[in-house]
Amino acid sequence: MDYNHQLQKLITDALAEDIGDGDHSTLSTIDPDKEGKAFLKVKQEGILAGVHVAEKIFRQVQPDVKFETFKNDGDVMEFGDKAFEVTAKIHTILMCERLVLNSMQRMSGIATLTRKYVNKLSGYHTRLLDTRKTTPNFRVLEKEAVRIGGALNHRIGLYDMIMLKDNHIDYCGGIEKAITKAYDYVQSKGLDLKIEVETRSIEDVEKVMRTGKVDRIMLDNFTPTQISEALKLIDHKYETEASGGINYENIQSYAATGVDFISAGSIIHQAVSLDLSLKALIL
Repeated sequence: MDYNHQLQKLITDALAEDIGDGDHSTLSTIDPDKEGKAFLKVKQEGILAGVHVAEKIFRQVQPDVKFETFKNDGDVMEFGDKAFEVTAKIHTILMCERLVLNSMQRMSGIATLTRKYVNKLSGYHTRLLDTRKTTPNFRVLEKEAVRIGGALNHRIGLYDMIMLKDNHIDYCGGIEKAITKAYDYVQSKGLDLKIEVETRSIEDVEKVMRTGKVDRIMLDNFTPTQISEALKLIDHKYETEASGGINYENIQSYAATGVDFISAGSIIHQAVSLDLSLKALIL
């Protein structure tokens, strides 16, 4: 399922969850044919994310809404900025309001934290990745926010990459066996999937180098000194990724090793939603 289909399903399910058998507050007080106008007011500085999502939410309920943007996804926003203006039936505006705000506040928080991390990597070879530590059924927008913030998506789910983590390796009976079985599986199924393997020690890295058959080696919970040692062994033969114990304060020390990627679940699960509001304009 591509991004647009995932987004459409998320919007459909979220509106159904919120509206139920009807927005009775609006139904009881507002003429169903009456039009209104509202704008998105920024109440906290950061990186704006989710403007395109807001437009899709409104248009899914009412395709002919007028949607005018003043700031785009990825723009720096400051208190008092107006991000967009929407003209539609008041019923549409009020039914969509909470979903628009919840989505944009969460996405903007993630994009803002991601941009802070990305800025820390300026001048280094290393690129920042997210992880699958996401909110169930909201992953598509959290990962979109990461991209808006300037980082890369590691993988969307379990289906688009083979990633042999510690539990796979332990259940399978060893790192060499896990790699070989995964490689044979990809070949027999004719799948276009990259294989990444997690290593927990220099000895694991040595085993991977003897086995081959992978695309990327994850160096999990290695210190920067250990990563430098591992990179000498790998010698650019495979992509490399540092993960575990990396945060905003120490990320530059890991990037200085020359590792290709750093993955950080914190850019999603530690992000704080930013303050935005949808304000009515009386026509």
